[in-house]
Order: sequence, then structure tokens, then C-alpha cells
Amino acid sequence: MAPINNAPRQLLRRLHGIMANADNAEQRLTEIVRLVANNMIAEVCSVYFVRGGEILELFATEGLNKSAIHKTRLRVGEGLVGYVAATAMPLNLSNAKKHPRYVYRPETGEEIYHSLMGVPILRSGKVVGVLVIQNKTQRHYIQEEEESLQTVAMVLAELVASGDLFSPQERHEATLERAATSRFVGSVFAEGMAEGVAVFHEPKIEVIKHLTDDAPAEKIRLEGALDSLQKQIEKMMSAEDVRHQGEHREILDVYMLFAKDKGWKEKIEAIIDSGLTAEAAVEKVQLNNKVRMQKISDPYLRERLSDLDDLANRLNRHLMGLAGTAASKILPDKAILIAENMGPADLLDYDRERLCGVVLRDGSPTAHVAIVARALGIPMVGQMEEALLEVAEGENVIINGIDGVVYFSPPPEILQSYRENIESRNVMLAEYEQLRDKPARTLDGVDMELLVNAGLTIDMDGLKRSGASGVGLFRTEFQFMVSASLPRVGPQAEFYRDILDLAEGKPVVFRTLDIGGDKPVSFLKRDDEANPALGWRAIRIAFDRPALLRYQVRALLNAAAGRELNIMFPMISDVSEFKMAKAILNKEIDRQEKRHKGNKDALPKNIRVGTMLEVPALIWQLDNLLPLLDFVSVGSNDLMQFFFACDRENPKLAGRYDPVSPPALLMLKSIVDKCNDYDVPITLCGEIGGKPITALALLAIGFRRLSIAPASVGPVKMMIRSMDLSSVEPYLESLLSRSDHSLRGLLTTFARDHGIKI
Repeated sequence: MAPINNAPRQLLRRLHGIMANADNAEQRLTEIVRLVANNMIAEVCSVYFVRGGEILELFATEGLNKSAIHKTRLRVGEGLVGYVAATAMPLNLSNAKKHPRYVYRPETGEEIYHSLMGVPILRSGKVVGVLVIQNKTQRHYIQEEEESLQTVAMVLAELVASGDLFSPQERHEATLERAATSRFVGSVFAEGMAEGVAVFHEPKIEVIKHLTDDAPAEKIRLEGALDSLQKQIEKMMSAEDVRHQGEHREILDVYMLFAKDKGWKEKIEAIIDSGLTAEAAVEKVQLNNKVRMQKISDPYLRERLSDLDDLANRLNRHLMGLAGTAASKILPDKAILIAENMGPADLLDYDRERLCGVVLRDGSPTAHVAIVARALGIPMVGQMEEALLEVAEGENVIINGIDGVVYFSPPPEILQSYRENIESRNVMLAEYEQLRDKPARTLDGVDMELLVNAGLTIDMDGLKRSGASGVGLFRTEFQFMVSASLPRVGPQAEFYRDILDLAEGKPVVFRTLDIGGDKPVSFLKRDDEANPALGWRAIRIAFDRPALLRYQVRALLNAAAGRELNIMFPMISDVSEFKMAKAILNKEIDRQEKRHKGNKDALPKNIRVGTMLEVPALIWQLDNLLPLLDFVSVGSNDLMQFFFACDRENPKLAGRYDPVSPPALLMLKSIVDKCNDYDVPITLCGEIGGKPITALALLAIGFRRLSIAPASVGPVKMMIRSMDLSSVEPYLESLLSRSDHSLRGLLTTFARDHGIKI
């Protein structure tokens, strides 16, 4: 049975009265559960709060046995209540006993109740409790009831914020528990080590006042905050370091579309009409979007909803007078940013002389901000534990961006150890800087070529800093991934022209679109695939949607007018595919020549065409392929994945198969030998070339050109300049007939014995 139509407004009015009276927190809590049960026609309403970080304790109930209050306890993740706390998501069940997480507590007397709905009580994004209603009959609670319960949960968070529910001794114990834990583990987003003091990227959002009697005034506040938000985004878009970087501008374009969206504003206003303050209404819409986000499998749509989540946080900061980030303040000399998440343009706002590291509660190593952090050489660790929310501003922090470990207020012995490690790393980085303009030449006089991989405008700074000789792989898909529609030829050409300008005459090899798989685009509908890495992606999409490739090739030809254009095609599986791709390129060249009627300056002065070699089947077609092209780039990441039939994104398989193994090296050597027979230049692009010990093996089997991350150029160049290739080559040759799982250990010992710096 659903509540009557005006029940939500009645509920909020009465909640307002309960929260305003002078009763203590326990009494208010008792009145609230009674009110909710009556208003929502539920036979049970119960509130559980988190104690000690992992225990949910029953604090109040209407309908269950009163003797169970403060006695019934569940661990986070235990039972249905624990499941809501662990997932931070609502749970709506018509027959709770059938759920696999159901746990029976006899002291509660709840065995007679079948249907259950629970919602998390959130404070600053952290689960601090669970609110539950139950009924004897089997029924599925409607969406309006779920939203009403979420509203009550928001109000209950005020009781937690006030601290009245817990005694001074209990609050002191919680502080001691946090202080006793200094080491937290996350995921490495950008390598490096740093020590500094914690600075919050943005003020913590904590909605204190949820209820209002003056909806018109709240709508006026909302209107003003939206106007301020739009002006803030406009200012970000006009910033010098964003205006000339197309990918960041497109991200902000999406933000502006959301900020001006009438539907978003109308949803917030409708909730204000029900009796919530403007900031509480924003928080309510934000919570509803998070619930939707959990049900969406498409990663691009999830990312767009994530953008909306970030925008809601920004809007609430404007409402609460907390607009702006720490970038607008003078940072401490060694600042380590603490944030739930942040965007790439946000990171670029900070003084890079003072910022030395970033810690994120959420995020992903493939997120835009992580890519920018790696390009800037800023250590970043993300996917941190919930304890990150309790960090204090100004607290001493150590980031180990090698192992993914972060220390808050570390003990003296840990602090000293890390200071020594950081100092050693800084000395090494200074040595790399001294090598920047020196050749990558072995002791016995063999010249190697080190190039960098890139995909963003900001990556081109890495080309300059590292002293690399060019860009061996420029990934072009990012511009497409952040666009709501297929980018036009003009903006594409402008972007590629900027990249060539920033290269200052050094070669840039553009890889055509490698979308699909783990790189979706919003304007291209695709089906779910069991094996997306092996599915409809890269050149396969281009052949089915030739306009994508034709527009991109046209833009590249326009951008490279009067300059050299290096272009290569990804995911080529057989010779016929390369011929088809090259035919599309030739059509566009012919079109360009006809349009400009012999004006050679309108075309690139030289066009070099190559292929990525990442599909093993292509290795057995090299005799037919090599006469048709100008260069080959080995895409080691995908090639090794396909060679070992090993999903490189699967953590259970991480390190299971080593590219420094006899079969992998023999395969790579056969490619090098065949390219040398045809006098076709070959480059290895990928992570394996960026580690000194694996680079040593690659050079020993014949590679002379590596395209790696900018941060890897220094360590690899140092290794090259300390090695005698004539001694390494015969040694590795003697190992290739072995059956070892990996040659890494033997090569490491050899390098140390021969003074090779790895």
C-alpha cells in the first residue's frame, strides 16, 4: 500500500518540527522513526549508525523489539542492512528472506516481516548509517517512497554531524582509531614519490540545513548559484592553458551544457517545492543520478553522469559560499592535493612549483586527470580507502607512487626512510635531466632513437622535457572520446596542426582512430561484446564507417600542409586491410590535389605510411606487407596480450606472462629481422620499452627505436649510455633457446655484473 499523495510534504513539515525542538538526539530519533513508519504506512522503521568504522548498531526502531536497540549489531557487508552500507546504494525487496544476504537476528522479532527497503545515510559522501522500513506483506516500494526515505536519510545525517548521538568518550575513541592508522593502500595513477602537507582541492561539502519554509527564497538562491557556476566555467574555458588545448575545452563544453540544462534545474526546483533547501535539493538530485549511474553499463554514459555529479558538487559550493578550489590560494611549498576526484583542467590550475603530489579517493588510471598527471610528472595515487575522508588539512603526507601506498602523519621511522628514498630519486632525476641533450648512444658507439608516446596537447611538454627525438605514437582518439558528436574536419585539423607546431620540426607519427573496445565514443552505437579487445574496434570500425577515417585523413592532410605527415593504421590483421586503408588515404590525397589544382603547398611535402603490428597473424604476412609501406610500429601492449591470450586488464593475470621470455623475444626478433631484410624502419611502442631491463632485451634482439612514456626516456637513456651492446647481444642470443618462464632475473644479474644502470 503506497502513501497518500500529499504524504511527502506532510513528512517534511513534521520533520522540520522535530528537528527544531529542544529534545536530545535520541528522543528526536525516536520521534523520526515513528513519524516515518506512520507516514509511509510501514510496520517497521529502523535506524542503524556506523560505530568504530565497520559496525552498524541499531539506534532506534518503531516496530521491532525495543530491547534490541544498541544490542543488535551487524558488520558492514553483513545482512541486508550491512549490504546497503557496503554498497552505499538503496535496496528494495518484496521478499527479503529470499535474498542471499539475509541474516536473521532473533532479538529483533523481525521474522514476521517480508518486504524491506533500506537507504544509506550519507555524510560527505561517506556511509554513516542505514535507514530501513519493513512490511509484513510482500510488496515492492514505489520510486516516490524510495525518494522520501532518501530525504529522511539526508535529514538524519544532520544528527550525525551535530555529534549529539555519541558521547565525548566515543568521539575521542573514534579519533584515536583514525590516528592509529597511518598507512593506506590505493592504485598508482602516476608514478613518483613525494612528501608534503595535505591541502584539500575543494572544501568538503556537508549540507547542514535540509529543511525550509521559504521555497521562493531558495529558488532565488539556486538561480544565483547557477549563474555564478556558469561564469566560473566560462572563466576556466578562457584560461590560457585551456584555451589552446582542444581536449580540455571539449570537456568544459560538456560541463557548460549540463550547467545550462533546463531539465536539471527543473528537477532541483521541484524538490525545493517539497520543502528542502536549495543545497539539499541539489544533493537529492545528485543521489538519484548516482543510483541511475550504477545501473548503466555503458562506460561513456557513466562518465557523463560522473561529470554531472562533479557539477552538482560545484553548484553546492556556490550555494554554500565555498566556490573555488585551493588553486586560487597560495599553496604551501610542498602541497599534496586531497580530493574525491578532479578534472584535468583543475589540475592545470595549480602552481606546479609548489604542487608535489595528488591523492584521490576515486578515479581511474585511465581517467583524463591521471593522463595529465603522468604528462606533468606529478605522483598520483587513487582509489583510496574511505579513511581518506578523515584526513585533516595540513597533515603530513607521504605518497609512494611506485607501490600505491599513502601515509598520513607517518611515524618518525617511516618518515625518515621515505625521505631517504625521495632524496635518492631526486638525485636520479637530476642525472636524467643532465642527459636530456645527450645522444642515446651505447659505449661501443651504437646510436639508438628514443621517441615518446602522446595523445594530449599537454603530452607535448614531455617531448621537450625529455629531449626525445620525436613522437613515435600519437593516439588521436581522445578528441573523439570527449566529443558528443563526430568532430568536424576543421577542428580536427586545427588540433593536429597545434601538435605539429608544438613538435617544432621533430617527427610525429599519428595513429588513426583506435576507438571501440575500452575506448567508446558517444556518437557511435555499439553492441555489448564478450571480448571487446578482439572485437569491433580500430580499423574494423573505420571500414564499416569509412566517413570516420576519411574525415580524419582529410584533417591530417590539411594540418600537415607543407610539412611531413607520418600516418599509421591500427589493428591491421592482414595485407588486404592495409591496402584498403591506404586506398582511402590515396582517395583523400587525390581529392586534395584536385581541390587545390597543383598547389603543392596545400599538401604535405612528404607522406609516410605505416602500420601498427599488434595482431600476431600479420607476422606471417610480412613478406607481402613490407614492400607496401614505409615503416612498422610494434604495438607491444596488444601484441603481447594476443600472443599470450592474456587479458592485460585482469589483475589476476598481472605478471603471469613476461615479455622478457624466450618465446616472446623470439617472436619480436623475427619481426626485427624481417624488417631489416626489407630495409623498413621499425619502432617498438608500448610499456615494455619504458623499463630499462626490458629495453635492454629489446635492443639486444635488434630494436634501435623505442617509443615510450616521457618519464621513461631518462632511465632508458641512462641504461643505453652505460651498456656495451656487443657484449649483451651474444649473451641474450645464448638464452633464447632456454625453456625459462622469464629471462628477467638472468638479464638483471648480467646488467649488474657489467655495470649497466638499470
